[in-house]
Amino acid sequence: MNKPELLSPAGDFERLEMALHYGADAVYLAGKRYGLRAAAGNFGPEELAEAVRLCHSRGVKAYVTVNTLPHEGTLGELPEHLSACAAAGADAFIVADLGVMALAKRHAPGVPLHVSTQFGVVNAEAAKLLLELGAKRVVLARELSLEAIHMLRENTPPELELEAFVHGAMCVSFSGRCLLSNYFTGRDGNGGECAQPCRWKYHLVEEKRPGQYFEITEEPEGTHVLNSADLCMIEHLDDLAAAGVSSFKIEGRMKSAYYAAASTGAYRHAIDDLAAGRPFDPDWLDECMKFSHRQYCTGFYYGKPWQYYPESMYFSDADICAVVESCDGAGNAALSLRNKVCEGDALELLRREGKPIPFTAAGMRDGADAPIAVANRPMMELHMTLPAPAERLSIVRKLKEKDTAEWRRYPCPTHPTGSTSSGKNF
Repeated sequence: MNKPELLSPAGDFERLEMALHYGADAVYLAGKRYGLRAAAGNFGPEELAEAVRLCHSRGVKAYVTVNTLPHEGTLGELPEHLSACAAAGADAFIVADLGVMALAKRHAPGVPLHVSTQFGVVNAEAAKLLLELGAKRVVLARELSLEAIHMLRENTPPELELEAFVHGAMCVSFSGRCLLSNYFTGRDGNGGECAQPCRWKYHLVEEKRPGQYFEITEEPEGTHVLNSADLCMIEHLDDLAAAGVSSFKIEGRMKSAYYAAASTGAYRHAIDDLAAGRPFDPDWLDECMKFSHRQYCTGFYYGKPWQYYPESMYFSDADICAVVESCDGAGNAALSLRNKVCEGDALELLRREGKPIPFTAAGMRDGADAPIAVANRPMMELHMTLPAPAERLSIVRKLKEKDTAEWRRYPCPTHPTGSTSSGKNF
């Protein structure tokens, strides 16, 4: 088995640095236009060139998302954008539109093409046609089961790469093609400006009773009727690899730098274990509970995904407190504060290598080397002794009291935890 690629999100330079540091093989990022995450920081032309250079200096590939569905009036600047990305050294374009694909072949002929999940590839004939049109890779529709992926892989040429999402938010609509945001807010979801109305809480209103809101179900908290659970496949990567997926993609260009770091780190360890033939370590599933997420499920891979109706809130078992700026061999570190830390707090040190190390906050000092009991000024310089030496960009986080509710601790209960054999029986 070839070792699958780990593809991580990079919404801006801070998130890019975290993804690189914690082990991404490739990142996907966007310019200021034509990417489906307009609210992410994204990269101007010079910034994008710098980002690509940084990736290449680390031996990491940079894929540029050009995956909006542009209307006629928005195409004018696209050729120049494509040419600039090619000149910057982009390793691929992620595209969702045949017209964009044609323009990319014309204005940036040397850049490989990856067809976005927005295209909705669900069968081998579509995949083969895209290969004939110049695609090197297809990002499979999220609605495919593992069995369907395996069949598609068997019926497509081996030179066509298959990419699939393994983690992150899921859209309620087929392959992200949704008009709800346009209808409710005027913000074009397929233009990168989705307002996520699928996460809103809905009630019924009867025409002759304005202002009276009726629950859609008998549950007292109301119902988020369109809310999707988040995807988490970290304990099933063996099944995805067996089905023929060669690139594992983490969703989240609009998520935090901490999310980019922790999710990349967890999947890096899980992929390395998979490639080395080691059994899945449940500590990496536990790691996925420590960064922001909604209720987890396994998507469509094992059948119909589990919908979560009570709420659309995010939760986690830990919050980032500080980022290591420097550290000596004895663990004496200078950190940049992100969230409040108090003497006696239960903390963890998250590094690129190995598992998180628990410790207790003690002996804190400010930038003037004065002892402090509480650090609460964002971005202030903080000094403390860590439980082990740590490189720059290591993370100190505060542990929360674990929510022991089964539905929050583990992925969808209809799909068993632990190593499954579902993907081994195609």
